[in-house]
Amino acid sequence: MAGVQTAVALREQGFTGSVTLVGAEPHQPYDRPPLSKAVLLGKAEGSAFDIDFEALGIELSLGRDVTGVRPDAHELDTADGPIRYDVLVLATGAEPIRLPGTEGIPGVHLLRTLDDAERLRPVLAGQHDVVVVGAGWIGAEFATAAREAGCSVTVVEAAGRPLAGALPEEVAAPMAGWYADSGAVLRLHARVESVESGVVVLSDGTRVPAGAVVVGIGARPATRWLAGSGIELGSHREVLADEGLRTSAPDVYAVGDCSSFPSGRYGERLLVHHWDNALQGPRTVAANIIGETPAAYDPVPYFWSEQFGRFVQYAGHHAGADELVWRGDPSGMAWSVCWLRDGALVAVLAVGRPRDLAQGRRLIESGARLDPALTADASVPLKKAVL
Repeated sequence: MAGVQTAVALREQGFTGSVTLVGAEPHQPYDRPPLSKAVLLGKAEGSAFDIDFEALGIELSLGRDVTGVRPDAHELDTADGPIRYDVLVLATGAEPIRLPGTEGIPGVHLLRTLDDAERLRPVLAGQHDVVVVGAGWIGAEFATAAREAGCSVTVVEAAGRPLAGALPEEVAAPMAGWYADSGAVLRLHARVESVESGVVVLSDGTRVPAGAVVVGIGARPATRWLAGSGIELGSHREVLADEGLRTSAPDVYAVGDCSSFPSGRYGERLLVHHWDNALQGPRTVAANIIGETPAAYDPVPYFWSEQFGRFVQYAGHHAGADELVWRGDPSGMAWSVCWLRDGALVAVLAVGRPRDLAQGRRLIESGARLDPALTADASVPLKKAVL
């Protein structure tokens, strides 16, 4: 997504030089969200971008692994020989974390690429017993699709709640009931000891039948190929970009899941692994490559997830010390949560309340301060709670 959008943004903003999009996968560039939904369920054959790359003068170099970069020489290293560049944009995304000890075991799957989704389609079509490892965003979305396909689904999560890495306990706890409502089994405080043929063995000795195992325990920036390049990486092995999405190397930019950027809005560096970041960041990269209107990147992060019959949206960025304000009953189908920092709205989570999300996102962008009492009244539009 980030690479494609950068190439397109360059053309839209008037760049006339050559543009080459290099990718390891042999497929035409495609969108990822449908992989856990329509593609997985066989409702769509693929999710290729509807872009005429030839008409835009964008060269596709597909099925080509890049093994390294030498910034001083302005060259990429590949198995087919070096590629010289004037400007390089790193948009390698993130790679899923594998469950230790499961490499090469038949029936253990990841869900990140088109090939992953195609390998999983017959699993769902055959209505196998499925064990999902991890109750994060991707785990919940896959469990949703598997239940829709008629599979028996058990989700095992090492933490004591779903979405433990993303949301505080009081917000995530109500979501645990969504699994049971859908007919899935959610096992919390459950760690995988091993995976055997047809069985997942938990650390307490429980043996869970598994015709297939899907691992969704997170992702890390795909930057191992940058070893020895001198390009500065952060604590999560992500490329450290500045406010213009430039890296520490001259003429090298980084955008999307593989990089972090300093947010003036939130006063910290953000590493955002979501689709909207890969859509918005390329416009800044293109503007700074062209150089006519240098731009800083400081978005209000946004993402969405469709799970268990609910549309979940989140905008902003919250911290543990922020004031949490509920809007609505979390046992119902529609509710939201706002986070305030010194009275200003900094984040909003909306479940089935798209208006709260839309208004909240604009209020975060404007730095609006809210009346906590009015904010807590779900019958009052968020824009009416502004002080």
